Amino acid sequence: MHDFREDEVLGKAYDSRLMKRLLKYVKPYWKQVAISVFLVLILAVLNPLRPYITKFAIDDYILKSNYVGLFKLSLLLFGLLLVQGVIQYILNYTTEWIGHKTIFDLRMEIFSHLQRLALKFFDKNPTGRLVTRVTNDVESLNEMYSSGIVLIFGDIFTIIGILYFMFKLSFELSLVTLSVLPLLFYATFLFRKKAREAYREVRILIAKINAFLQEHFSGVSVVQVFNRGEEEFKKFDQINSKYRDANIKSIFYYAVFFPVVELISAIGIALIIWYGGGEVIKGAVTIGVLISFIQYTEMFFRPVRDLSEKYNIFQTAMASAERIFKLLDTKIFIKRPENPIKLEKVRGDVEFKNVWFRYKDDSDGVGDDDWILKDVSFKIKAGEKVAIVGATGSGKSTIINLMGKFYEVQRGQILIDGIDIRNIDERELRKHIAIVLQDVMLFSGDILTNITLGNEKIPFERVVESARLIGADKFIEKLPRGYFEPVYERGSNLSVGERQLISFVRALVYDPEILVLDEATSSVDVETEYIIQKAIDKLLENRTAIVIAHRLSTIQNSDKIIVLHKGEVREIGTHEELLEMRGIYYRLYQLQYKDRKVKAGDLSGIVKTSSTKSG
Repeated sequence: MHDFREDEVLGKAYDSRLMKRLLKYVKPYWKQVAISVFLVLILAVLNPLRPYITKFAIDDYILKSNYVGLFKLSLLLFGLLLVQGVIQYILNYTTEWIGHKTIFDLRMEIFSHLQRLALKFFDKNPTGRLVTRVTNDVESLNEMYSSGIVLIFGDIFTIIGILYFMFKLSFELSLVTLSVLPLLFYATFLFRKKAREAYREVRILIAKINAFLQEHFSGVSVVQVFNRGEEEFKKFDQINSKYRDANIKSIFYYAVFFPVVELISAIGIALIIWYGGGEVIKGAVTIGVLISFIQYTEMFFRPVRDLSEKYNIFQTAMASAERIFKLLDTKIFIKRPENPIKLEKVRGDVEFKNVWFRYKDDSDGVGDDDWILKDVSFKIKAGEKVAIVGATGSGKSTIINLMGKFYEVQRGQILIDGIDIRNIDERELRKHIAIVLQDVMLFSGDILTNITLGNEKIPFERVVESARLIGADKFIEKLPRGYFEPVYERGSNLSVGERQLISFVRALVYDPEILVLDEATSSVDVETEYIIQKAIDKLLENRTAIVIAHRLSTIQNSDKIIVLHKGEVREIGTHEELLEMRGIYYRLYQLQYKDRKVKAGDLSGIVKTSSTKSG
């Protein structure tokens, strides 16, 4: 079940520790940031000039019927507005450019980091949460970079500029205007508190919707097969309804807050008209000053309202930054050797020496029963075809994961050509090992790209030849675009057998010295399996092969068969030798080919017997 506690975290509206790290991503674009700040300062000066010019237009030209002066002042005002518009355009473009460039760099860093993390990390973190980090959380930061960091200075400088001109025109009228600020501060405080609560609820519910959709899109076939569509619809309806209500609540607070700000602004203007009008009648201030103050009052509340919006932007950004940096600070890597050994020419000898392994860390409160592999030892000579069999959970796939250095052993050694793989960089090691899995992963693109995985060093001719050897050429060449036929998500437009054949071709074009087939033919039909079996001898020529299979028919000709049971090697030998031992392998063979009914107790008895025989 998805843990949504992380999505509840909102954090502070401003966290200096996080901000310091966030600003690191802006550093490469400091010139554009400097230009933006400079433009913001210019606008902060130009914006309050309009009411100030209006004061002179009324007092010095309109009331004195100076048409020539009024015309010149109007041209000045028009020019000012034109300059303001151009600067605003450049500022908006520059800040958006900074935002998108910064977010691009951050998103690439997160993706690169995820690619380097060990599989142990992905065992504990659901895909939906990781996708949310790279998409939603990063997009929240985009708003801060493009609309927050620079423009918040614009609002502050604009307020300072307005206050400067207001007090310059009339100290008393300025105090009257600012008398409504306590009301504004109280309204802003209430809004921030309510909006924060609403936002937390919205965030939790959107995370639940994402998790629900991911699970049900992936498992849609199960829902349909068991006719659970109506029940799952009701569940989604409940979550979606709560999400809708939470959004409506959030919108309600915004819908109340902004009219309240306008109302407070209107009260401020009313006070100016009442008090300022009286001062005009007395002759203490001019009509031009009064009208300028009305304009300044309207202008004053606009950046204040914007600052309230930016508070929410920063609050969202800080919460997202907290989650993103927590991910980037995760250091679950396969330990790289200080002086890695480079594999020049790999023969393909494989040896497990007293290997113990468990997926849980010591911090997870593990016990002796948590070992997946227990003191596993065996040798595979270069060029040998070795099969590994055993019941589900016996540790077969774990052996493959350890060989590919996707996990690290806690005890013992794994040797390739006599070299401990701890001393080999995992990228170097994996150049010489190819794994064909039961669940084939195909990517959106075309068949050729899925075979080469974008490696331009692999010539097209080798792809065609490999497909011919495997027998995949027959179905590929029947497709309208052949090797350039589009492949949809996870290869959904291809059959299971076709996807499996492509995975075989993929393994062959990389020409590995060690080839691993992990239940590679268990998902294909009999006809496709026959095609693969015909090509398997050519595929395994001059390379070490390790085959994990439930179908014993696919491994009877193996040079050696290793039988695992509960994480231990119980039997090793050829097909005939293991049948003569009449142990675990013999019983598996009987179950598959003789249809004999075996009680659970019989198997445990066989295990004990075979353990004694095989030592």
